[in-house]
Amino acid sequence: MSVRDGAATMATNAGGGGGGGGPACPNDHDGRSYLLQIYPRLAAQSTTCCNLRVQKDATAASVILDAATALGLDPGRMYVLAEVKECGGEEWVLEAGDLPAQRFLLWPRKAQEQHPQSLGFYFLLQERNHDGTIHYVHLPPVTKEQEAQLAARGFLPPPQDDFADLCNLPVLNEDSILNNLRKRFYKNKIYTYAGSILIAINPFKFLPIYNPKYVKMYENHQLGKLEPHIFAIADVAYYAMLRKRVNQCIVISGESGSGKTQSTNFLIHCLTALSQKGYASGVERTILGAGPVLEVRCCH
Repeated sequence: MSVRDGAATMATNAGGGGGGGGPACPNDHDGRSYLLQIYPRLAAQSTTCCNLRVQKDATAASVILDAATALGLDPGRMYVLAEVKECGGEEWVLEAGDLPAQRFLLWPRKAQEQHPQSLGFYFLLQERNHDGTIHYVHLPPVTKEQEAQLAARGFLPPPQDDFADLCNLPVLNEDSILNNLRKRFYKNKIYTYAGSILIAINPFKFLPIYNPKYVKMYENHQLGKLEPHIFAIADVAYYAMLRKRVNQCIVISGESGSGKTQSTNFLIHCLTALSQKGYASGVERTILGAGPVLEVRCCH
């Protein structure tokens, strides 16, 4: 038997594994054995459970070997063992030297008894490709009701029509970026993140997303926790200045008419509100009044 990254390749001689399907041996360190229920997720297998009795110190490699032998699987292929905890949405692939019985002992008491897969704690046997990746077989389609249950338990991500951060796009290219920005713009979502960068598209109309409640909403929030907004950028810069006691700089760049001046005004509005804990002040009016002077361009 050869083992590589938690996968076991069966050899013709399948005896002598640390898992063992028989009763506990008297020379085991604690003399105890445990019944593991292993479900094959393979193209040629049904969901029939493989009950395997193993010792506490049996490694994942030896358990894979014994389970594959019991199921009569192809000895020339590689397999992996995964621990499933549906309650937390976990499916953890075991390394070759991991001890399945020790993981089994951390399960709830009921899950340690002989139980159906529906209880939510079990082991999966899967095939590994030659490049090291796991070979996922076609699973039965999920009904709408099952999909809702899985989503409620955190298994399936909610369907996304658009992405608030371009870094999360499944396919990242010019077409996907422009298509995502277009979808958001049509929903009056003019702001989109690209990591810590905020992209703004000028709507050329008033949007009611700059009143005092929005300043309060974004106050002291981590970037990305809420919908993208220019107030979020102002807030992060303001609290980074207070925390690190270092000057902060916000760079605003864009083509003529893209909304740089208005974005500057919104930033100043939010920063003065955060510093003054109010939403109208002489300081804000003074800074905004200096805007036209600061934007004077020299003509050559």
